[in-house]
Amino acid sequence: MSPEDHALALAAVTAMRDELQAYPKPGLVSPIDSGAHADMDFALMCRSADSLLQPFTALAAAGRAGQSFEQALMPIGIEAERGMLTVTGGVNTHRGAIFSIGMIVAAIARAQMLFPALSPAAIREALRSTWGNSLDAHAARDGETSHGAQVRRRTGRAGARREAARAFPSVFEMGLPAYRRAREAGFDDNAAAVQTLFTLMSSIDDTTVLYRGGLEGGSFVHRSAADFLAGGGCHRSDWFEKAEALHRTFIARNLSAGGCADLLACTLLVARCCGKAI
Repeated sequence: MSPEDHALALAAVTAMRDELQAYPKPGLVSPIDSGAHADMDFALMCRSADSLLQPFTALAAAGRAGQSFEQALMPIGIEAERGMLTVTGGVNTHRGAIFSIGMIVAAIARAQMLFPALSPAAIREALRSTWGNSLDAHAARDGETSHGAQVRRRTGRAGARREAARAFPSVFEMGLPAYRRAREAGFDDNAAAVQTLFTLMSSIDDTTVLYRGGLEGGSFVHRSAADFLAGGGCHRSDWFEKAEALHRTFIARNLSAGGCADLLACTLLVARCCGKAI
């Protein structure tokens, strides 16, 4: 594993910590409170994110070499999950993030090998060309007992597996453009992250939401986020108060867009690595 692999893994952990720092994020953990998560807090989430530095480094190295999804990337991810659960005392803090961010890490590393310059398009092409067929097959399998698998069987809504098989359209076609517009509007780190999160929440079928709140909860999250954005989003002078009120509402309804939080971290990672190329 090279210094480049370690640097990429560190960027991934930093993106996860940046997502954690943002507030208000409806129902999600932040430095302010635990949102709708009685079994988690900010310190635990940070320890969980930090535990992923070594496995993300291994994923970067495997991705750079174009190694097999089934024989290399999946075993690293499974071991990362075991380490995370050890650190958290059995609390599932970042299972979805290990998959989504881990695949983005591998794809960035592969793109760095295949293309003269790193860009969002290069990352997606590296992902498709190297692991597209394997991710399609992975998305088609449904023998798991994870929350995402249960939601797929119960509602028919796709989750992280299908998102990865489609080369993360939510990140590249929704998250990154929203983040770029927020930065161009002069938003600081926090407002840019919150605006991007609400953009993701307005459209994505988040399996964390669907597991907790069913289709009704999913519709409520979509509608709440869309209304926030239609009213001006973080362009409003009182955006913080509006977002914080929604945060309290989500807590009362036990809703948390954890999948969108993972995709926000993916967005922040790609933006960090690609710089002005986004």
